[in-house]
Amino acid sequence: MQITAAMVKELRERTGSGMMECKKALQEANGDIDTAIENMRKAGLAKADKKAGRVAAEGRVMIDISDDGKQASIVEVNCETDFVSGGDDFINFAKAIAAAALANKPASLEELGALTLDSGDSIEHTRTEMVAKIGENIQVRRFEVLQSEGGDFGQYLHGTRIAVLVEMEGGNDELMKDVAMHIAASKPVCVAEEDVPPEMLEKEKEILRAQALDSGKPADIVEKMLTGRIRKYLAEITLLGQAFVKDPDKTVEALLKENGASVKRFIRYEVGEGIEKKQENFAEEVMAQINAS
Repeated sequence: MQITAAMVKELRERTGSGMMECKKALQEANGDIDTAIENMRKAGLAKADKKAGRVAAEGRVMIDISDDGKQASIVEVNCETDFVSGGDDFINFAKAIAAAALANKPASLEELGALTLDSGDSIEHTRTEMVAKIGENIQVRRFEVLQSEGGDFGQYLHGTRIAVLVEMEGGNDELMKDVAMHIAASKPVCVAEEDVPPEMLEKEKEILRAQALDSGKPADIVEKMLTGRIRKYLAEITLLGQAFVKDPDKTVEALLKENGASVKRFIRYEVGEGIEKKQENFAEEVMAQINAS
């Protein structure tokens, strides 16, 4: 059967794939567009499986907050390059995931992937089709959905790479944004001292005690040194203990008290944090190709 330009155009519009890929798929399907689409989707799944092992440390973080400010979602979606993360398809996909999470409150990434988007396809199906179309590994890495009983949610987005979600009682929208901005910049571990994970505190105590003992001072002096250093450490890693970035003369705790507000919890996502990126050495790669030839 003759494959016409109109047939290729229709298949491109329906799949978003390249012209030559569409022409080849139509030839293999003997001109049947629906069969061509089905075959391309199957091939897309295979491509997605092959790319799943590649490092995806770029991407975007997205936040969606309900109109009443009582519910919120935050999500990180990864790809391999910042070029892809800036494309409309990727941006719209990340936004849709945040909205779907907020609306449906899934309990796991598996449940999130099964949710249906406006297109009628699931998030997971849409993801694999994007992998086939774009040619990069794309992953929905993590998400959280929160609900507030007595407070409201505020947010701060630093570009496309850092997102902070804050739950606050009292205060106002400007204060929530300022505190969220502070969290983005200062990276506190938790809100207050009592929230610090015990294992984290014990590990730091061991390190500081060893440093103090190396000074050769008596044991009682060492314990006093340790107490002071732990106090400083807790101030550095807790939101309430940190100096406010906009006014370092006051702590965040003092700022909140001035405004009759309190922070219940926060979430800070940064794209790619904790992912080991592959280090490329293009000069070595070129030399290797030259030597091989």
